[in-house]
Amino acid sequence: MDLDLRKLRYFAAVAGTLHFGRAADELHIAQPVLSRQIRALEQDLDAALFTRDRHGVALTEAGRQLLADAGPLLASAHAVRRRVIVAAQGSRRITVGFRAGIPVTPAVQLFAARHPDVLVDVQRIEWDDQAPMLLDGRIDIGYVRLPIDEAGLRVAPLYTEPRVAVLPVGHRLAGREQIAEAELAGEPLVWHMDPTTQPTRRPHPNAGYLVRGVDETLEHVAAGRGISFLARSATVFSAHPSISYVPVPDLAPDQVCLAMAASHTSPVVDDFFTAAQAAAETTAGCGNYEMWKLGSGAVSQHD
Repeated sequence: MDLDLRKLRYFAAVAGTLHFGRAADELHIAQPVLSRQIRALEQDLDAALFTRDRHGVALTEAGRQLLADAGPLLASAHAVRRRVIVAAQGSRRITVGFRAGIPVTPAVQLFAARHPDVLVDVQRIEWDDQAPMLLDGRIDIGYVRLPIDEAGLRVAPLYTEPRVAVLPVGHRLAGREQIAEAELAGEPLVWHMDPTTQPTRRPHPNAGYLVRGVDETLEHVAAGRGISFLARSATVFSAHPSISYVPVPDLAPDQVCLAMAASHTSPVVDDFFTAAQAAAETTAGCGNYEMWKLGSGAVSQHD
């Protein structure tokens, strides 16, 4: 029995709202139709996906499992549609995502020598974009920073780089040549994801501001709302008059990886993957600022 993607989309909508009426409105279908489709899916799978009682709607254990698996499946289907449309238009292009501070140009130049007819677009991504944009086909390959949800992805490490502390200029440790991680213990942390993913071994209370990118981080730190940590390369083009960057040698390094959807089979994308790995190996002895300066090839960039 093949899994019906339409029913799976209906299931994901209900699972996201835990309310059949709201899910039906989002899907622009009648609630009785949605209920019938969910019952049909449960019959297909021979498993109850939701419990329904006077307290509301809740996922069963089977429903939770299906929800975990549904995201990559639906994203993969969406990515296939995108790639077919691009192929039908006769376009030869790939889109490369990258996090702040990660050099892309060296790989683009190596790749262009082999594929001069392929246009490479580059697009800035943030921590919460990484996996979704790869899975749904908005980008073909990404330079990502760990942690990332690797479900449905092929992930290969490229290199590590030091992190620095991001401090307001009036901070007691601002302007030092370097500091130890222990000196910052207990400082409120402006962080961009689950506190359990913090790169520190010391406890830091959450400052309470959810940030997506470097610019937002700098503004919160400059306002004195907490400190933060960034990969060294992310600070190269992020000067701020109210911010001091201080190296923290004993802080866990940042891991940069290449990632692509496991279902994305493309010789052209595989060739870029290879070019990116070769570029990283060639510049392994350079700091990231020097890696940025290795070339300035013509690439199309949009944030």
